[in-house]
Amino acid sequence: MAKNSVEPIEEYGLSKKAQPETLFSKIGIVGCGQQGSFIAQIISGAGMDVVFIEVCEEKIQEAYGLIEGYLDAQIARWGMTDSEKKAIIARITGTTDWSALNGCDLVLEAIHAQEREKRVEMRKEIFKKIEEQVPPQTIIASNTTTLAITELSSDLKHQDRCVSIVFFASSSDANMIEVSRGIHTSEDTYQKVRKFATLLDKEFISVEESAGLISVRLTVALVNEACDLFLKGVSSMEDIDRTMTIGLGQRFGPFEIADKIGLDKVIRWMENLYSEFGDLKFKPSPLLRKLVRANFLGRKVGRGFYEYDENGNKVINPSEKIF
Repeated sequence: MAKNSVEPIEEYGLSKKAQPETLFSKIGIVGCGQQGSFIAQIISGAGMDVVFIEVCEEKIQEAYGLIEGYLDAQIARWGMTDSEKKAIIARITGTTDWSALNGCDLVLEAIHAQEREKRVEMRKEIFKKIEEQVPPQTIIASNTTTLAITELSSDLKHQDRCVSIVFFASSSDANMIEVSRGIHTSEDTYQKVRKFATLLDKEFISVEESAGLISVRLTVALVNEACDLFLKGVSSMEDIDRTMTIGLGQRFGPFEIADKIGLDKVIRWMENLYSEFGDLKFKPSPLLRKLVRANFLGRKVGRGFYEYDENGNKVINPSEKIF
C-alpha cells in the first residue's frame, strides 16, 4: 500500500448506505390548532423532533401558546418539570414553509374545517401538497375521525402509505390511538404505525375503516342520550354526570366530556355520522344546538353545559343558571 494512502473508515464498519436509519426521528404536522398542538407536544414529549405547518406567523405563535398551555397543566399536576417543558418545546418548530416536511418519517394532517365538503377537499389538497414534499416511504396520515382515509388519499400516487391515526380528546392521559387502514394501506405502513404507537407509549387500537371509529361513535351517542335524559326531566346534569363517574367509574360524565371536547366539535362529529349512516342516534340534540348558537362551546370559552374559570376548572356555583 502506498505510504500516503488513506484507508477509508467504511472498510472497517458499516458503509453510510448500510447504516440503519432511525425511524420516526422527525414528525410533521399540518394544522396546529387545538388538536394539532396537543399532538405535537405528545410526540415531542416522546423525544421526537416535530415540525408543524401553519398558514401564517400569527397562527404559529398561537400554536406555541396552546402547547405551552398543555405543558403548564402537566406541571401543575406535578407530572412535569420546567426543564422537561423547555426540552419539549425546543424539539418543536413551526413554519409556513412546506419544504420543511422533507425528511419527516410521518406527516399527520390535523386541520380544522367546518363543512363536510370543505373538510374532504381541503384534506385531499393537503395530502397532495405533502406528497410533493416527501419521499414515497414517508407515511401520510390524517387525524380525522369521521372521514375515510381511502377517500382522502384517492388522488395520491402512493396510496399504500396512507393511514388514519386518531389521538382522541385533549388529554395526555388518554393513552391510546385508534388506527384505521384504508383499502390501499400496505402491511408495512400498518406495522410501522404500530411501532410509532409503541414509541409514544400509547395503546394501539385497530379499527376497520368506518366513520367515527370506536371512540367518537360511542361518545356522541352517550352525549346525545344524556341530553335526552336531561330534557325529559329524568335527572339533573350534575347527577347524570355523577352516575357515570361515581357509579360506572368514568373519569368524566357525558356533559363534562362534551365541554372538554368542544360542543361545536361534537356537533360536527354528529352531523358527519348522521350524513354517513342516517341513524337518528347521531342527530344532534336540540340542547347541543341551543348552546352552540349561544357560543357556549365548552371549557375553551369558559361556558358550555357548565361554567369554567380562567384556569379551565368547573365553577361550582355559576354566576347565572342557563337551564
